[in-house]
Amino acid sequence: MTVFEGHFGAGGLRFAIAASRFNEAIVSRLVDGAMDALRRHGVDDEHVDVAWVPGAFELPLVVARFAESGAYDAVIALGAVIRGATGHYEFVAGQCAAGIQRVQLDSAMPVSFGVLTTDTIEQAIERAGSKAGNKGFEAAMTAIEMVNLLASLPKREG
Repeated sequence: MTVFEGHFGAGGLRFAIAASRFNEAIVSRLVDGAMDALRRHGVDDEHVDVAWVPGAFELPLVVARFAESGAYDAVIALGAVIRGATGHYEFVAGQCAAGIQRVQLDSAMPVSFGVLTTDTIEQAIERAGSKAGNKGFEAAMTAIEMVNLLASLPKREG
């Protein structure tokens, strides 16, 4: 039996972060968490590019552009969709997740999903660096692990 696992060495890797400006007070903490994880694992700041998009709905387009550029080893998508009094939440959160997943599958590049989908602002704050840790940090760790895992898997010949 062969077992494949990713590791967390990231020196020399390049990452892109697509971050939603909507709920920026939360998302900026996610970006800080992601940068902390990348730095702790050997990624130099000059190997990370960050693009701020208007909202979570726009994340998949920028994630796709980063992925198709060939300039990065992985993309990290960060945002915060907080439920309101309308059905807008379901559309934005669902389409954001579906679009990001599509980019990952179409590009065969790791795209880490660090978009919070919470019922309240308090829950978002908890997931952006207080009681529940920092989901931006976790998304960066996922990106690092996936880059290394994919590099270790067998490749299709020809």
